[in-house]
Amino acid sequence: MTKSPAVRPTSATARRVAAVAGAAVLAGTAAVCASGVAYSAPRSTAPSATDFSDCPALPDGVEPARWRCEVHTAAPRLTIGKVTVDLAPITMTHAEGPLPDGSNGQVWGAMHSAPTAVPGGLTGTPAGDHAPALGMAIQPEYGGRSDFYTGRFSLRFRLAGPLLPHGCTIGASAPVDFQLKRSGPSKWVSQDPPVIEFSAYDDTFTAPAAEHCGPLTPSLDRRLGLPAADHNLMSYDASYTFRTYDQLP
Repeated sequence: MTKSPAVRPTSATARRVAAVAGAAVLAGTAAVCASGVAYSAPRSTAPSATDFSDCPALPDGVEPARWRCEVHTAAPRLTIGKVTVDLAPITMTHAEGPLPDGSNGQVWGAMHSAPTAVPGGLTGTPAGDHAPALGMAIQPEYGGRSDFYTGRFSLRFRLAGPLLPHGCTIGASAPVDFQLKRSGPSKWVSQDPPVIEFSAYDDTFTAPAAEHCGPLTPSLDRRLGLPAADHNLMSYDASYTFRTYDQLP
Protein backbone atom coordinates (compact mmCIF):
# COMPACT_ATOMS: atom_id res chain seq x y z
CA MET A 1 0.00 0.00 0.00
CA THR A 2 3.00 2.26 -0.49
CA LYS A 3 1.94 5.54 -2.00
CA SER A 4 2.67 6.10 -5.68
CA PRO A 5 2.11 9.06 -8.01
CA ALA A 6 -1.37 9.23 -9.50
CA VAL A 7 -2.26 10.66 -12.90
CA ARG A 8 -4.23 13.85 -12.38
CA PRO A 9 -7.38 14.26 -14.49
CA THR A 10 -8.09 17.19 -16.72
CA SER A 11 -10.39 19.81 -15.26
CA ALA A 12 -13.25 18.53 -17.45
CA THR A 13 -12.72 14.98 -16.25
CA ALA A 14 -12.52 16.14 -12.65
CA ARG A 15 -15.84 17.96 -12.92
CA ARG A 16 -17.51 14.99 -14.59
CA VAL A 17 -16.32 12.43 -12.04
CA ALA A 18 -16.61 14.55 -8.91
CA ALA A 19 -20.38 14.30 -9.03
CA VAL A 20 -20.27 10.52 -8.60
CA ALA A 21 -17.14 10.23 -6.47
CA GLY A 22 -18.77 11.00 -3.14
CA ALA A 23 -21.39 8.28 -3.61
CA ALA A 24 -19.04 5.69 -5.07
CA VAL A 25 -16.24 5.97 -2.56
CA LEU A 26 -18.18 4.64 0.38
CA ALA A 27 -21.05 2.77 -1.25
CA GLY A 28 -22.45 0.18 1.04
CA THR A 29 -21.11 1.24 4.43
CA ALA A 30 -23.85 -0.79 6.13
CA ALA A 31 -23.22 -4.46 6.99
CA VAL A 32 -23.09 -6.82 4.01
CA CYS A 33 -24.77 -10.15 4.75
CA ALA A 34 -25.17 -13.14 2.45
CA SER A 35 -28.57 -13.58 0.85
CA GLY A 36 -30.84 -15.89 2.78
CA VAL A 37 -28.67 -16.02 5.90
CA ALA A 38 -30.77 -16.54 8.98
CA TYR A 39 -28.29 -14.93 11.38
CA SER A 40 -28.33 -11.17 10.78
CA ALA A 41 -25.21 -9.52 12.12
CA PRO A 42 -25.67 -6.27 14.05
CA ARG A 43 -25.35 -3.22 11.82
CA SER A 44 -23.02 -0.30 12.45
CA THR A 45 -22.66 3.01 10.68
CA ALA A 46 -19.38 4.24 9.21
CA PRO A 47 -18.66 7.86 8.36
CA SER A 48 -18.90 9.04 4.78
CA ALA A 49 -15.85 9.49 2.57
CA THR A 50 -15.82 13.22 3.25
CA ASP A 51 -16.33 12.95 7.02
CA PHE A 52 -13.22 14.27 8.79
CA SER A 53 -14.61 13.96 12.31
CA ASP A 54 -12.07 11.24 13.19
CA CYS A 55 -9.02 13.36 12.35
CA PRO A 56 -6.61 13.04 15.31
CA ALA A 57 -4.87 15.84 17.18
CA LEU A 58 -1.49 16.82 15.75
CA PRO A 59 1.85 16.36 17.52
CA ASP A 60 3.29 19.41 19.24
CA GLY A 61 5.42 21.72 17.14
CA VAL A 62 4.25 20.73 13.65
CA GLU A 63 2.83 23.02 10.95
CA PRO A 64 -0.90 22.35 10.34
CA ALA A 65 -0.65 23.43 6.69
CA ARG A 66 1.95 20.71 6.04
CA TRP A 67 -0.06 17.94 7.71
CA ARG A 68 -3.09 16.34 6.13
CA CYS A 69 -5.87 14.17 7.45
CA GLU A 70 -6.60 11.21 5.17
CA VAL A 71 -9.85 9.23 5.10
CA HIS A 72 -9.17 5.85 3.51
CA THR A 73 -12.01 3.56 2.43
CA ALA A 74 -11.70 -0.01 1.14
CA ALA A 75 -13.96 -2.87 0.07
CA PRO A 76 -11.90 -5.91 1.13
CA ARG A 77 -12.09 -9.52 -0.01
CA LEU A 78 -10.58 -11.83 2.60
CA THR A 79 -9.42 -15.41 2.31
CA ILE A 80 -8.34 -16.61 5.73
CA GLY A 81 -7.81 -20.31 6.26
CA LYS A 82 -10.63 -22.14 4.45
CA VAL A 83 -13.04 -19.17 4.35
CA THR A 84 -13.42 -16.49 1.67
CA VAL A 85 -15.74 -13.54 2.33
CA ASP A 86 -16.40 -10.11 0.83
CA LEU A 87 -16.11 -7.93 3.92
CA ALA A 88 -18.25 -4.87 4.46
CA PRO A 89 -16.38 -1.65 3.58
CA ILE A 90 -13.92 -0.32 6.13
CA THR A 91 -12.94 3.29 6.75
CA MET A 92 -9.64 4.32 8.32
CA THR A 93 -8.59 7.85 9.26
CA HIS A 94 -5.07 9.03 10.06
CA ALA A 95 -2.89 12.13 9.87
CA GLU A 96 0.55 12.42 8.29
CA GLY A 97 3.17 15.08 7.69
CA PRO A 98 6.69 16.22 8.59
CA LEU A 99 7.81 16.24 12.22
CA PRO A 100 9.88 19.14 13.58
CA ASP A 101 13.09 17.16 12.88
CA GLY A 102 12.08 16.66 9.25
CA SER A 103 11.19 12.98 9.49
CA ASN A 104 7.84 11.56 8.39
CA GLY A 105 5.20 11.50 11.09
CA GLN A 106 1.86 9.73 11.39
CA VAL A 107 -0.95 9.76 13.94
CA TRP A 108 -3.69 7.14 14.00
CA GLY A 109 -7.29 8.35 14.03
CA ALA A 110 -9.97 5.66 13.92
CA MET A 111 -11.32 2.66 12.03
CA HIS A 112 -14.96 1.83 11.29
CA SER A 113 -16.24 -1.49 9.98
CA ALA A 114 -19.34 -3.68 10.07
CA PRO A 115 -19.90 -7.42 10.54
CA THR A 116 -20.38 -9.63 7.49
CA ALA A 117 -22.10 -13.02 7.56
CA VAL A 118 -19.74 -15.94 6.88
CA PRO A 119 -21.22 -18.27 4.24
CA GLY A 120 -22.03 -21.60 5.84
CA GLY A 121 -21.95 -20.20 9.37
CA LEU A 122 -20.45 -22.36 12.09
CA THR A 123 -20.87 -25.58 10.14
CA GLY A 124 -19.77 -24.60 6.64
CA THR A 125 -22.97 -26.20 5.31
CA PRO A 126 -26.40 -24.96 4.15
CA ALA A 127 -27.62 -25.51 7.71
CA GLY A 128 -25.24 -22.78 8.84
CA ASP A 129 -26.91 -20.37 6.43
CA HIS A 130 -30.48 -21.10 7.45
CA ALA A 131 -30.49 -22.15 11.12
CA PRO A 132 -30.34 -18.98 13.26
CA ALA A 133 -28.30 -20.62 16.04
CA LEU A 134 -25.58 -21.73 13.61
CA GLY A 135 -24.95 -18.33 12.01
CA MET A 136 -21.62 -16.55 12.25
CA ALA A 137 -20.31 -13.13 11.21
CA ILE A 138 -16.79 -11.71 10.96
CA GLN A 139 -15.77 -8.09 11.59
CA PRO A 140 -12.29 -6.54 11.19
CA GLU A 141 -11.01 -4.31 14.00
CA TYR A 142 -7.90 -2.15 14.24
CA GLY A 143 -5.00 -4.20 15.60
CA GLY A 144 -2.92 -1.35 17.04
CA ARG A 145 -0.24 -0.91 14.36
CA SER A 146 -0.27 1.09 11.12
CA ASP A 147 2.20 2.69 8.72
CA PHE A 148 0.52 4.21 5.70
CA TYR A 149 3.83 5.19 4.15
CA THR A 150 4.82 1.53 3.76
CA GLY A 151 1.43 -0.21 3.65
CA ARG A 152 1.87 -2.05 6.96
CA PHE A 153 -1.03 -2.37 9.35
CA SER A 154 -2.60 -4.93 11.66
CA LEU A 155 -6.15 -6.16 12.20
CA ARG A 156 -8.07 -8.45 14.50
CA PHE A 157 -11.14 -10.30 13.27
CA ARG A 158 -14.01 -10.57 15.73
CA LEU A 159 -16.32 -13.57 15.26
CA ALA A 160 -19.94 -13.18 16.33
CA GLY A 161 -22.93 -15.47 16.48
CA PRO A 162 -25.61 -16.77 18.85
CA LEU A 163 -23.32 -19.59 20.08
CA LEU A 164 -20.10 -17.56 20.31
CA PRO A 165 -18.97 -15.48 23.32
CA HIS A 166 -18.37 -11.77 22.84
CA GLY A 167 -14.57 -11.98 22.90
CA CYS A 168 -14.22 -14.65 20.20
CA THR A 169 -11.50 -13.26 17.94
CA ILE A 170 -8.90 -14.23 15.36
CA GLY A 171 -5.70 -12.45 16.39
CA ALA A 172 -6.78 -11.60 19.93
CA SER A 173 -3.32 -12.05 21.49
CA ALA A 174 -1.27 -11.09 18.43
CA PRO A 175 -3.09 -9.27 15.59
CA VAL A 176 -2.79 -10.29 11.96
CA ASP A 177 -0.05 -8.22 10.30
CA PHE A 178 -0.47 -7.12 6.69
CA GLN A 179 2.08 -5.74 4.22
CA LEU A 180 -0.04 -4.42 1.37
CA LYS A 181 1.31 -4.17 -2.14
CA ARG A 182 -0.21 -2.08 -4.92
CA SER A 183 -1.86 -3.98 -7.79
CA GLY A 184 -1.29 -1.05 -10.15
CA PRO A 185 -0.84 2.74 -10.27
CA SER A 186 -3.04 5.11 -8.33
CA LYS A 187 -5.63 7.18 -10.20
CA TRP A 188 -7.01 10.61 -9.42
CA VAL A 189 -10.79 10.44 -9.72
CA SER A 190 -11.45 13.99 -8.61
CA GLN A 191 -9.40 17.03 -7.65
CA ASP A 192 -12.11 18.92 -5.76
CA PRO A 193 -12.66 17.15 -3.50
CA PRO A 194 -9.45 15.15 -3.91
CA VAL A 195 -10.28 11.46 -4.42
CA ILE A 196 -7.58 8.94 -5.32
CA GLU A 197 -8.28 5.30 -6.13
CA PHE A 198 -5.95 2.31 -5.90
CA SER A 199 -5.97 -1.47 -5.54
CA ALA A 200 -3.83 -3.44 -3.09
CA TYR A 201 -3.33 -6.95 -1.78
CA ASP A 202 -1.32 -9.14 0.58
CA ASP A 203 -0.94 -12.89 0.02
CA THR A 204 1.89 -13.48 2.52
CA PHE A 205 0.27 -12.95 5.95
CA THR A 206 -0.16 -15.68 8.55
CA ALA A 207 -3.56 -16.29 10.13
CA PRO A 208 -3.56 -17.39 13.80
CA ALA A 209 -6.07 -19.62 15.54
CA ALA A 210 -9.27 -18.22 17.02
CA GLU A 211 -9.18 -17.36 20.72
CA HIS A 212 -11.68 -16.81 23.55
CA CYS A 213 -14.40 -18.71 21.71
CA GLY A 214 -15.37 -20.99 24.59
CA PRO A 215 -16.00 -24.73 24.17
CA LEU A 216 -16.42 -24.27 20.40
CA THR A 217 -12.83 -23.07 19.90
CA PRO A 218 -11.36 -26.39 18.63
CA SER A 219 -14.23 -27.13 16.25
CA LEU A 220 -14.29 -23.48 15.11
CA ASP A 221 -10.60 -23.64 14.20
CA ARG A 222 -11.22 -26.82 12.20
CA ARG A 223 -14.15 -25.19 10.46
CA LEU A 224 -12.11 -22.11 9.53
CA GLY A 225 -8.86 -23.96 8.76
CA LEU A 226 -6.88 -22.07 11.42
CA PRO A 227 -4.11 -21.47 12.10
CA ALA A 228 -3.08 -21.02 8.45
CA ALA A 229 0.48 -20.15 7.45
CA ASP A 230 -0.18 -19.78 3.72
CA HIS A 231 -2.86 -19.51 1.04
CA ASN A 232 -4.32 -16.46 2.80
CA LEU A 233 -5.24 -13.35 0.82
CA MET A 234 -6.44 -9.83 1.52
CA SER A 235 -7.29 -7.84 -1.59
CA TYR A 236 -9.35 -4.75 -2.13
CA ASP A 237 -10.19 -1.75 -4.21
CA ALA A 238 -9.71 1.39 -2.16
CA SER A 239 -9.79 5.16 -2.29
CA TYR A 240 -8.82 8.04 -0.07
CA THR A 241 -9.44 11.74 0.28
CA PHE A 242 -7.66 14.33 2.40
CA ARG A 243 -7.55 17.85 3.77
CA THR A 244 -4.67 19.75 5.26
CA TYR A 245 -5.18 20.71 8.89
CA ASP A 246 -5.40 24.42 8.10
CA GLN A 247 -8.51 23.57 6.02
CA LEU A 248 -10.28 21.59 8.72
CA PRO A 249 -13.02 23.18 10.85
